[in-house]
Amino acid sequence: MTAAQRAMTELGTWPNLVSGPPQCSVGHAFHAAGHELVHFHADDSADLYLTSTVVQRLLPQLRHSSAVRVQPGDSWVTVLLECDTDVHLLLSLVSVALKEHDAHAFPSRPCDWERPRAS
Repeated sequence: MTAAQRAMTELGTWPNLVSGPPQCSVGHAFHAAGHELVHFHADDSADLYLTSTVVQRLLPQLRHSSAVRVQPGDSWVTVLLECDTDVHLLLSLVSVALKEHDAHAFPSRPCDWERPRAS
C-alpha cells in the first residue's frame, strides 16, 4: 500500500469528510461541507486547500518541510507522500484545514492541476 493509499484510507474514516471525485475529474478527493478540501492526483502526493490565510500564517513552518510545496500566493499546497511521516503531516494539515473551513466557511477554489506532459 502506498503512502497516498494509507492517507486516503485514514481520511475515509473521518466523519466530516466525504469521499468522491475531484472538481478536475482526475484522481480522488475528499470534501467537507460540499467543498473540496484534499485531492490525490497520483500515488506520491496530495493537494490540500488550506486557504491563503492559513498558508501565510504557516508559511515559515511549511517551507521548512521537504515534503511540502507552496506556490506563492496560492491557497493550495502539495504534500509529497513518501513515508508515514508525510502521511501524518498531511493528516495534521487536513485537520488545520477543517478547522479553518468550519470557522469561516471558505469555499475551495477550483483545482488548477495540470496533467504532466508526455516526454
